[in-house]
Amino acid sequence: MDIIRLICAIILPPLGVFLQVGLGKHFWINIVLTLFGFIPGIIHAIWVIGKY
Repeated sequence: MDIIRLICAIILPPLGVFLQVGLGKHFWINIVLTLFGFIPGIIHAIWVIGKY
């Protein structure tokens, strides 16, 4: 299941975070980071998936 989340994190970072932690603070942080730039959103999503 983590591989699917990682693929989602690369294609659409907020989706990968949502699948891992739901609608929490990390999801909203990832939305903001993705709006600032796609790469920071991907890095944060991979970090969240790896941590949890």
